[in-house]
Amino acid sequence: MGISSDSKIKSLVHALPRHGAVTRSALAALGITPQHTQKYVAGGWLESVGSGAFKRAGDTPTWQGALHALQAQDGLAVHVGGLTALAAEGAGQFARLGREPVWLFSARGVRPPLWFRKHRWPAEVTHVTSKCLPAGVAVRARDFGGFSLLASAPERAILECLLLAPDRMDLVETYGLLENLRTLRPKVMQTLLEACSSVKVKRLFMFMAERAALPVFGRLDHGRIDLGRGARSLVPKGAYVAKYELVVPRALVRE
Repeated sequence: MGISSDSKIKSLVHALPRHGAVTRSALAALGITPQHTQKYVAGGWLESVGSGAFKRAGDTPTWQGALHALQAQDGLAVHVGGLTALAAEGAGQFARLGREPVWLFSARGVRPPLWFRKHRWPAEVTHVTSKCLPAGVAVRARDFGGFSLLASAPERAILECLLLAPDRMDLVETYGLLENLRTLRPKVMQTLLEACSSVKVKRLFMFMAERAALPVFGRLDHGRIDLGRGARSLVPKGAYVAKYELVVPRALVRE
């Protein structure tokens, strides 16, 4: 191994944060070949996390450290979203701690590599692909486990929760989250609702926001939000909300 590559990989290993990872593409960008990398694996400097990523020997990467590597090193457009993003904003009082998956979102056709998907993380990591919301809108960096990760702002995160309801998130529980979001930004919410392709998500948000008397509801331009036509039944034996043409759990319409 040449001195240049030797120096590069030693510097990289020392610079790797605890619980972090480095991808094969990041190594290649530094001019470090797979042969060089394997020599350092054999020498006890690096250990494989799976086909395509490595960690400092003796360290244990977290999903946060691994996702940071994918976002920062590979430019992967997968972000933390839904209830996981809301919990990071302090709105996760309804999170089922110890049972709730880590929710990751991306556009269709974008997904983490096999090494990330197959790794056994301490928490269940669930990746959702959807074309419901425009890519990159209301996504920002915030701290997760000591790593700066791209994550949904509350305006996007609550719509992602509604996207998962009622199959993977309970509607009543989601309403409990939404009614506490008193500082949603009208301009951001307007942009997302106008661009959202899911009639179900838009109707649920408008219904719940009105019922919860969220400040943002009165500041939206309702005429520019297309709620579609035709009734949508979300639960069996629910209550029909005529204004939004939705059948929802009866608990959501009781006074």
